[in-house]
Amino acid sequence: MQHTSRHHLVPREEGGRYGPVVDLCQPCHSSVHRFLSNQALARHYNTVEALRQAEELQTYLKWIRRQRVERISNRRARR
Repeated sequence: MQHTSRHHLVPREEGGRYGPVVDLCQPCHSSVHRFLSNQALARHYNTVEALRQAEELQTYLKWIRRQRVERISNRRARR
């Protein structure tokens, strides 16, 4: 079973501590923060639809749609 995590549509560091959140699978949540800065998330990608349209995520989204998400892990194993 794939775990989800809460994504603040406006990052907490950019003033979104009490703003809207959305649950994302952990691989997608990690990828959002890998490809987009907190400033870009706050200014340009602060809705689910805007995230879906983000040019920086298109290659990843195209790939993830073809995967079985429950088998994906993009986090490094703890040592």
